[in-house]
Amino acid sequence: MLHKTDGIVFKVFKYRDTSVIAKIFTSAFGLQTYIINGVRSSGKGKGKMALLQPLTLLDMVVYRKENSEIQRISEWRCAASYHSIPLDIRKTTITLFLSEVLYKSVREEEASEELFSFLEHSMKILDEMEGGFENFHLQFLVKLSRLLGFGLDASPHFMMSFQPEEEPWVRQLLANSYTDHIRIGGSLRRVILDHIIDFYRQHVEGLKEIKSVEVLREVF
Repeated sequence: MLHKTDGIVFKVFKYRDTSVIAKIFTSAFGLQTYIINGVRSSGKGKGKMALLQPLTLLDMVVYRKENSEIQRISEWRCAASYHSIPLDIRKTTITLFLSEVLYKSVREEEASEELFSFLEHSMKILDEMEGGFENFHLQFLVKLSRLLGFGLDASPHFMMSFQPEEEPWVRQLLANSYTDHIRIGGSLRRVILDHIIDFYRQHVEGLKEIKSVEVLREVF
């Protein structure tokens, strides 16, 4: 049976010569695995790979087969084109990092409108921001932790990780929105990120190395 759903790309793996396996979080079915044939060929699939970049928003028509680990897509197109993310190395790096964390942290195989809306809204905000987004990934992870059920901002143990002089900055970061610019220095930003990742590892089973974090540190 065919179903319409929105989706956001988490990760794509090469499969055979011309196909891919895509992990896509959908508004209708939660996290799903799709096989997409022919997108790496020079024929009709040419150019389609551009729609499978990390955290791209999609409109999809999908086949739904219960109890199947891999589903198929009938039709798909970009739901909302990003204008600045592909052109800004800092935003691209943030997107790569967040997509890796999401792929390794989200296990929702049922629909979660709240989580999907959060992801969609957050990525649109990042794309629209002209500056002051160097803390975006930190605030994203704070907000995501609440939706995953272990809100780090409500944990006394998380705040105990910081020095007294660091706490006011951290509390601002936890409380403010994406567009509230908080002037945190690069060294403190790295410290906060390390503590957030450690907190995620304590609460997400199997979360180990996050490879893209080193690139993120270099860029910021």
